[in-house]
Amino acid sequence: MPPTPSQNIDPEALLAIRDLELRARIVVDGLWSGLHRSPYHGFSVEFSEYRQYSQGDDLRYLDWKALARTDREYLKIFEDETNLRCTIALDSSKSMAFSSGTYPKSEYAKTLAATLSYFLLQQRDIVGLARFDEDVSDYLDARWRPGHLKRVFALLERGAEGLSTNIEKTLQSMSRLCRKRGLIVLISDFLSDAEQWRQALAQLGAMGHDVRALQVLDPAELSLDFGKSAYWEDIESGETLYVDPDSLRSRYQDRFQERQVKLIEVFRSTGVRHQTITTDQPLDQALLHFVRNLRTNQPARR
Repeated sequence: MPPTPSQNIDPEALLAIRDLELRARIVVDGLWSGLHRSPYHGFSVEFSEYRQYSQGDDLRYLDWKALARTDREYLKIFEDETNLRCTIALDSSKSMAFSSGTYPKSEYAKTLAATLSYFLLQQRDIVGLARFDEDVSDYLDARWRPGHLKRVFALLERGAEGLSTNIEKTLQSMSRLCRKRGLIVLISDFLSDAEQWRQALAQLGAMGHDVRALQVLDPAELSLDFGKSAYWEDIESGETLYVDPDSLRSRYQDRFQERQVKLIEVFRSTGVRHQTITTDQPLDQALLHFVRNLRTNQPARR
């Protein structure tokens, strides 16, 4: 039986559901529950805006259904002028296949991407999707139209084909692909040297984009709680290394923390909001803070 819509949805039960759209629906229901109970205000749930028709306005945007119901002429403001334009960039490299439990980071991350897409499209926001590894490998332009969500989910369901991650090259490609200003959500483990892609990240901000980063990590990547000593294979390079977690844990945690501090500094200096999410967190709760602040600091429309 699938979990019922509520807060604190168990991620293991959720990710056992094979249908990605059903997962997204369940998380969005839990997300709305959390938003309605939230003490925070200011989140808009309006689908669109209307104004009285004036002579000379483009009749393509006249709401004919409203005219039939009310005998009044209302013009629907074009979505690109009123709604959020969002492109989600999902890391599909081999490092995202890591798991210390029953499901990998990639499964959790693509469910995050699916949930955000479903949530935004419900509000008639404009959503696009990019998958990347060594560069952007798949790209779906931001749209709002019938059938678009199905195309987003179909792209999310594709298997990870790339080996390594090149975030600098990916960000440079995103600068070329996303010419209109909007929200860009990066979903990755960000397990690379952030200094190498600081400039490319800053370029997106300079173009007027509101860039936000969701860092998805397995809990074991924070603690090195892998149990017994064993030979481990690097997912991206294929290199094999003998690891004794007990002897390495303290040094590993220090180095990991140093990397995180540097990563956060790069995000802060480039104006990117960053959130770390571990794969044992309920997805609705992981996204609650993100969604509460979704409409803040949005770029002005051109």
